[in-house]
Amino acid sequence: MTEPIDTLGRPLRDLRVSVTDRCNFRCTYCMPREVFGRDYQFLERSLLLTFEEITRVVRLAAGLGVTKVRLTGGEPLLRKGLPDLVAMLAVVEGIDDLTLTTNGSLLARDAVALASAGLRRVSVSLDSLDDATFMAMNDAGFPASKVLEGIDAAAAAGLGPIKINMVVKRGVNDGDVVAMAERFRGTGHIVRFIEYMDVGTSNGWRLDDVVPAAEVLAAISKRFPLDPIAPNYPGEVANRYRYRDGGGEIGVIASVTRPFCGSCTRARLSAEGSLYTCLFATSGHDLRARLRAGATDDDILDTLRSIWTRRGDRYSEIRSEATAGWQKVEMSYIGG
Repeated sequence: MTEPIDTLGRPLRDLRVSVTDRCNFRCTYCMPREVFGRDYQFLERSLLLTFEEITRVVRLAAGLGVTKVRLTGGEPLLRKGLPDLVAMLAVVEGIDDLTLTTNGSLLARDAVALASAGLRRVSVSLDSLDDATFMAMNDAGFPASKVLEGIDAAAAAGLGPIKINMVVKRGVNDGDVVAMAERFRGTGHIVRFIEYMDVGTSNGWRLDDVVPAAEVLAAISKRFPLDPIAPNYPGEVANRYRYRDGGGEIGVIASVTRPFCGSCTRARLSAEGSLYTCLFATSGHDLRARLRAGATDDDILDTLRSIWTRRGDRYSEIRSEATAGWQKVEMSYIGG
């Protein structure tokens, strides 16, 4: 089967699957409480793709070249029975990397079940080791120590090396960058420092709040000298650096100052079955309606191929005043 290539020559290799739009955190850069408050209407259960529907899409996407699947949310561990979905996806032919991104709050509870079901790795969001800073950012009163317990549980269950994602925001947690690097040096885990991005329309993003990756690297390298290293695979979003003394590696994800649109091979499936071809997309493509209307596998394959071959997304390369008013999909809806 011919693998689809988009209008900029990019193949489809990665599929990020949101399993819920709900989250137990209200991180200010993702689901600010003033928008996602008590009266916010989340998706009804009947609107979510079933595990069987998700597995079918993944199986068909694998036939078009997808080799990596990442489960996201919202907070994916809020989806009841998630290890069952992991077990279903773990046996899909062609998928050789099955991972999950989580805020870590429920990871100590679920790590063993996820690993037993066939999950390969986890990425954990942790924006500060300082409880006051971390709780201000997650706006849920959840301490960093509990996330660290989840990381330890995941490592013990064999879900490593674990990637720890830290979104860095000017004047909020930028002073914690070196401490985060130091905490995970020598553990085998990999901290990835992420530039604060203008995902969605509700997080009040300003360019002045972005801490450039170069600044992050300079701060860490002053304490622990770093050397750049090659990517693990084509299209890897993180720029990798190793500690010169052998203490491991870190990564920076610099969507704002170092756009990587040219090598982006990712599509995103929202919890209710819309396919998005960019994290900053303004609209998606409804697959659920086709799945529930009796579409054949060939029908779905033709739809996926058509969506991807028309793709021309490169938002991070064209980010400007002209794009500031775009009504982009929220990150909690399609995963980061």
